[in-house]
Amino acid sequence: MPNIALTQARQIIVAAFEKAEKLELLPLSVAVLDAGGHTTAFERQDGASAMRFKIAHGKAYGAICMGLGSRTLFERARVQPYFIDAMNALADGALVPVPGGVLIRDQDGALLGAVGVTGDNSDNDEKCAIAGIEAAGLVADPG
Repeated sequence: MPNIALTQARQIIVAAFEKAEKLELLPLSVAVLDAGGHTTAFERQDGASAMRFKIAHGKAYGAICMGLGSRTLFERARVQPYFIDAMNALADGALVPVPGGVLIRDQDGALLGAVGVTGDNSDNDEKCAIAGIEAAGLVADPG
Protein backbone atom coordinates (compact mmCIF):
# COMPACT_ATOMS: atom_id res chain seq x y z
CA MET A 1 0.00 0.00 0.00
CA PRO A 2 1.45 3.41 -0.94
CA ASN A 3 1.87 5.90 1.88
CA ILE A 4 2.65 9.55 2.37
CA ALA A 5 6.37 10.17 2.88
CA LEU A 6 7.59 12.16 5.86
CA THR A 7 9.10 14.79 3.55
CA GLN A 8 5.71 15.21 1.84
CA ALA A 9 3.93 15.43 5.19
CA ARG A 10 6.29 18.19 6.26
CA GLN A 11 5.69 20.05 2.98
CA ILE A 12 1.95 19.85 3.57
CA ILE A 13 2.28 21.31 7.05
CA VAL A 14 4.55 24.18 5.96
CA ALA A 15 2.24 25.10 3.06
CA ALA A 16 -0.89 24.88 5.23
CA PHE A 17 0.70 27.30 7.71
CA GLU A 18 1.71 29.62 4.85
CA LYS A 19 -1.89 29.66 3.58
CA ALA A 20 -3.12 30.43 7.11
CA GLU A 21 -0.70 33.34 7.33
CA LYS A 22 -1.92 34.76 4.00
CA LEU A 23 -5.54 34.48 5.16
CA GLU A 24 -4.64 35.88 8.61
CA LEU A 25 -6.22 32.93 10.40
CA LEU A 26 -6.11 31.90 14.02
CA PRO A 27 -3.27 29.53 15.04
CA LEU A 28 -3.61 26.17 13.30
CA SER A 29 -2.72 22.59 14.08
CA VAL A 30 -2.07 20.11 11.27
CA ALA A 31 -1.97 16.31 11.45
CA VAL A 32 -0.88 14.16 8.52
CA LEU A 33 -1.79 10.48 8.64
CA ASP A 34 -0.66 7.66 6.37
CA ALA A 35 -3.08 5.39 4.51
CA GLY A 36 -3.33 3.11 7.55
CA GLY A 37 -4.41 5.96 9.83
CA HIS A 38 -1.07 6.32 11.64
CA THR A 39 0.31 9.77 12.39
CA THR A 40 3.19 10.66 10.08
CA ALA A 41 3.62 14.27 11.22
CA PHE A 42 1.95 16.85 13.44
CA GLU A 43 2.66 20.47 14.22
CA ARG A 44 0.78 23.27 15.89
CA GLN A 45 1.40 26.96 15.65
CA ASP A 46 2.20 29.00 18.72
CA GLY A 47 -1.02 29.84 20.52
CA ALA A 48 -2.97 26.79 19.35
CA SER A 49 -5.03 25.27 22.15
CA ALA A 50 -4.19 21.97 23.84
CA MET A 51 -7.00 19.88 22.34
CA ARG A 52 -6.09 20.71 18.75
CA PHE A 53 -4.04 17.53 18.20
CA LYS A 54 -7.09 15.36 18.89
CA ILE A 55 -9.30 17.51 16.66
CA ALA A 56 -6.86 17.58 13.73
CA HIS A 57 -6.21 13.86 14.11
CA GLY A 58 -9.95 13.15 14.29
CA LYS A 59 -10.67 15.01 11.09
CA ALA A 60 -7.95 13.12 9.20
CA TYR A 61 -8.71 9.78 10.90
CA GLY A 62 -12.39 10.00 10.02
CA ALA A 63 -11.49 10.69 6.40
CA ILE A 64 -9.14 7.68 6.26
CA CYS A 65 -11.48 5.31 8.08
CA MET A 66 -14.56 6.22 6.07
CA GLY A 67 -12.84 6.89 2.74
CA LEU A 68 -14.52 10.30 2.57
CA GLY A 69 -13.41 13.82 3.30
CA SER A 70 -14.71 15.20 6.57
CA ARG A 71 -16.91 17.74 4.72
CA THR A 72 -18.80 14.80 3.21
CA LEU A 73 -18.99 13.17 6.65
CA PHE A 74 -20.40 16.45 7.99
CA GLU A 75 -23.10 16.49 5.33
CA ARG A 76 -23.88 12.84 5.99
CA ALA A 77 -24.17 13.55 9.72
CA ARG A 78 -26.90 16.05 8.91
CA VAL A 79 -29.04 13.46 7.11
CA GLN A 80 -27.94 10.32 8.95
CA PRO A 81 -26.88 11.39 12.44
CA TYR A 82 -27.38 7.93 13.93
CA PHE A 83 -25.06 6.39 11.34
CA ILE A 84 -22.25 8.87 12.03
CA ASP A 85 -22.79 8.45 15.78
CA ALA A 86 -22.47 4.68 15.33
CA MET A 87 -19.29 5.07 13.25
CA ASN A 88 -17.85 7.39 15.88
CA ALA A 89 -18.63 4.82 18.58
CA LEU A 90 -16.89 2.12 16.53
CA ALA A 91 -13.89 4.46 16.18
CA ASP A 92 -13.79 4.96 19.98
CA GLY A 93 -14.90 8.57 19.58
CA ALA A 94 -12.00 9.48 17.29
CA LEU A 95 -14.04 10.81 14.34
CA VAL A 96 -14.50 14.56 13.96
CA PRO A 97 -17.03 14.93 11.13
CA VAL A 98 -16.57 18.60 10.23
CA PRO A 99 -14.65 20.13 7.29
CA GLY A 100 -10.88 20.19 7.57
CA GLY A 101 -10.09 16.49 6.97
CA VAL A 102 -8.97 15.88 3.38
CA LEU A 103 -7.79 12.68 1.72
CA ILE A 104 -4.37 12.74 0.05
CA ARG A 105 -3.98 10.95 -3.29
CA ASP A 106 -1.14 10.57 -5.75
CA GLN A 107 -1.49 11.57 -9.40
CA ASP A 108 -2.86 8.10 -10.23
CA GLY A 109 -5.56 8.34 -7.57
CA ALA A 110 -3.97 5.99 -5.04
CA LEU A 111 -4.75 6.87 -1.42
CA LEU A 112 -1.62 7.99 0.44
CA GLY A 113 -3.17 9.34 3.64
CA ALA A 114 -5.14 12.28 4.97
CA VAL A 115 -4.53 15.67 6.51
CA GLY A 116 -6.56 17.22 9.29
CA VAL A 117 -6.43 20.93 10.01
CA THR A 118 -8.04 22.78 12.91
CA GLY A 119 -7.83 26.15 14.58
CA ASP A 120 -9.95 28.53 12.55
CA ASN A 121 -13.45 27.95 11.16
CA SER A 122 -13.86 24.62 9.41
CA ASP A 123 -14.07 26.10 5.90
CA ASN A 124 -10.74 27.89 6.39
CA ASP A 125 -9.22 24.76 7.92
CA GLU A 126 -10.17 22.85 4.78
CA LYS A 127 -8.70 25.55 2.51
CA CYS A 128 -5.39 25.21 4.31
CA ALA A 129 -5.46 21.42 4.08
CA ILE A 130 -6.06 21.56 0.33
CA ALA A 131 -3.35 24.20 -0.17
CA GLY A 132 -0.86 22.05 1.74
CA ILE A 133 -1.62 18.92 -0.23
CA GLU A 134 -1.42 20.70 -3.57
CA ALA A 135 1.85 22.43 -2.62
CA ALA A 136 3.37 18.99 -2.03
CA GLY A 137 2.48 18.04 -5.61
CA LEU A 138 -0.30 15.69 -4.51
CA VAL A 139 -4.04 15.56 -5.14
CA ALA A 140 -6.49 16.80 -2.50
CA ASP A 141 -9.73 14.81 -2.24
CA PRO A 142 -12.08 16.71 0.09
CA GLY A 143 -15.08 14.59 -0.95
